[in-house]
Amino acid sequence: MRSLWLIGLCGLFLVGATAQAPKKSYKIAVVPKSVAFDFWLAVKAGAEKAGAEEGVQIIWKGPSDERDIAGQRAILENFITQRVDAIVFAACDARAMVPVAQKALKAGIKVITIDSGLEPDVSLCFVATDNIKGGRIAAETLAKLIGYEGKVGLIPFVPGAATSIQREKGFKEGLKKFPKVKLVATLYSESDVAKGMQVTENMLTAHPDLKGIFAANEPGAIGAARVLQARKLSGKVKLVAFDAAPTEIKALQEGTIQALIVQNPFRMGYEGVKMAVKALRGEKIPKRIDTGVTVVTMENFKRPEIQRLLFPPKAK
Repeated sequence: MRSLWLIGLCGLFLVGATAQAPKKSYKIAVVPKSVAFDFWLAVKAGAEKAGAEEGVQIIWKGPSDERDIAGQRAILENFITQRVDAIVFAACDARAMVPVAQKALKAGIKVITIDSGLEPDVSLCFVATDNIKGGRIAAETLAKLIGYEGKVGLIPFVPGAATSIQREKGFKEGLKKFPKVKLVATLYSESDVAKGMQVTENMLTAHPDLKGIFAANEPGAIGAARVLQARKLSGKVKLVAFDAAPTEIKALQEGTIQALIVQNPFRMGYEGVKMAVKALRGEKIPKRIDTGVTVVTMENFKRPEIQRLLFPPKAK
């Protein structure tokens, strides 16, 4: 009887030990398009929160310039060589990054894309804004601001970046609903504030009767806002901008920007890491997660949900 009792006790102990066994610790590389802007710091904060919750190691590294395709490729290649367990990344170029993503997958590394995807999409899951929808919303917002009539300009950023392509496409599609709104200039900021200033100057010089501008990302928006302020055109030329960096929020409060098309970069980083962990554990994950888009103006600025979106937790 005593032997049977000991065997039963050992069995219970083993079951309890198995139930409390620690989860495997994974190394997950998170590679943004750039480490230079506030948008990516919010992505990092989300990734770090998910990493802390899941007990995995987050390795954050990206190029300093969103145009540095070769630099991002080298970073990804290095992580493949290091045999990280998963890579979560935003592609600097939709097509150029496909081969390296395929190489990672072939090596048994889980690949999740965030913000800017691949063409074709070979990743296990893509976590991002619906950028075409965001572009359409920007067109509708700008058209309303200018009274549904007049000339407008568009400032996309990097021609090969999926997000830039999609926002430009969405904006142009959205304008088709407003026949009296004419798109007279499409000039790229190259994700550079100085270049954003230059193309805004060019637009205003070529079209002194310009009534509105859509700047499709943070550096382009900051560049456009600086020029409008310098020319004393704040509020006269309506400016709609993507993202919500502190400088953009300040420009909104000062009246230089009239509306922000706000993504949820914190959620992109958070969900990107969460999906990577699920994939590593053999769990089923969706192919696409839409992280949403919100129009922010001074009319809804003080709402609690807007404040949480504009001021997410900071990265370490």
